[in-house]
Amino acid sequence: MEQIILLCLVSTFLSAVHAQVNIHGTAILTTTRIIDGTTSLREGDIAVSSGRRSKVCFARSCLWNKSVDGHVYVAYRLSPDYSEMETKLIKKGMESVEKGTCVRFVPWTHQRDYVDIQPKSGCWSYLGARGGRQTVSLQSPDCLRVGVISHEFMHALGFVHEQSRFDRDNYVTIMWPNIWRDRLRNFEKFKTDSLDLPYDYGSIMHFGMYAYSQDGQPTIIPKNNQNSKDIRLGKGSALSRIDKMKINKLYKCGGKDDY
Repeated sequence: MEQIILLCLVSTFLSAVHAQVNIHGTAILTTTRIIDGTTSLREGDIAVSSGRRSKVCFARSCLWNKSVDGHVYVAYRLSPDYSEMETKLIKKGMESVEKGTCVRFVPWTHQRDYVDIQPKSGCWSYLGARGGRQTVSLQSPDCLRVGVISHEFMHALGFVHEQSRFDRDNYVTIMWPNIWRDRLRNFEKFKTDSLDLPYDYGSIMHFGMYAYSQDGQPTIIPKNNQNSKDIRLGKGSALSRIDKMKINKLYKCGGKDDY
């Protein structure tokens, strides 16, 4: 089976602004306005540059560097605009990614590559390591939930949405008539690399069942199987077991018992 792996794809951006149920199942203002003059959003929360840094990243060209001690250290700088409680929530999101993986978030000191966490408009991140400073936006209060925070850090590590994988139609049905017309591109499929891991309904990277619904009806429905009634899409507050396996396999970190 194919699995979601890092794939930094250059894309055109969507242009409308709506109060919608977003990928996390939360009704917030979502926008694809230009972020820094050359950057827009795709799939609701993946920042894409159209300028000189718009390279297409395949395989391991967008991975964070792995240290000689076997860990992947991701430096971060946290905006002083966050309150003490908000800072604690963000760190809990980091801890969710760290637990059972080789990833470690460390405060930025002098590192060339780092994530700059800011309370900008919406919840979004660039995909994979871009080189230098890269923003992760965690708007307050809408994005300050542990599951949302972990989701955006997974993007920063190089993972796209679970239902974007090429074989997703074997596992879910996309209800196209129920989706906002200007959000249809958020449900595109991509042929991604394979980690030989199964489709993960419980992934922190999976859209919710009502993501971008225009009429309150489901936009993603699990395929009929004996466990379909028990499947809850996009409801994870922490990384799934398979999410952790993705990280360790992509970064060649070995088994989770090592961490």
